[in-house]
Amino acid sequence: METKMLRWTAGVTRMDRIRNDVIRQKFGVAPIADKMREARLRWYGHVLRGKEDSVRKIGLNFEAIGKRPRGRPKQRWLDTLHTDLKITGVHPDLALDRERWRNTVT
Repeated sequence: METKMLRWTAGVTRMDRIRNDVIRQKFGVAPIADKMREARLRWYGHVLRGKEDSVRKIGLNFEAIGKRPRGRPKQRWLDTLHTDLKITGVHPDLALDRERWRNTVT
């Protein structure tokens, strides 16, 4: 939807065969995936800086008991978060320093 609006604003159609990243660069808009990664990492830093008995930290470390269903494992939030940390090259210990975390994540 986002790219469709940018294309409409630029007056470009799919028939013009202009790549989406070229249009995003023209308007100075970052891809949604990058913005989502940034938001997830900001929230993760917020959770790590919280108290040990806070609900958000307990929920982060919660492990459900029981068996998982057969088939492909569902994508968990922590799995996505670990890939985000690998992509950005950030270590979770850095979250304790709020300024450095903010500058590194954004």
